[in-house]
Amino acid sequence: MSHELFEAARDAMARCHAPYSKFPVGAAIRGDDGRIHAGANIEIASYPEGWCAETTAIGHMIMAGGSRILEVAVIAEKMVACTPCGGCRQRLAEFADADVKVHLCDMQGVVKTVTIGELLPYAFESAALK
Repeated sequence: MSHELFEAARDAMARCHAPYSKFPVGAAIRGDDGRIHAGANIEIASYPEGWCAETTAIGHMIMAGGSRILEVAVIAEKMVACTPCGGCRQRLAEFADADVKVHLCDMQGVVKTVTIGELLPYAFESAALK
């Protein structure tokens, strides 16, 4: 299963728009309906504004009618086992349980697998807003 996510993340990374950082990133998530949603980082001239690959993938999932993340893969062309940034860790935690697997990839495949809870052990939870 993780190989499908790896391929989707790698293919998405090839479509990134990173003219300022020159740091392509791709992400793919499997939604609760089983479908895979991918995204790439997209930079704009008011760098560092723009959005991350994980954010793009989450947006695709939500727009397709999904609501929960079951599995994630992240890849960066220039870094082995690139983890999501702090903001994306919180975004992923918003739509995933703490035990959801996050596959960290290099250009050949999955290098390491961790969980959302390991990446963000003290996530801000929406229950606190009620």
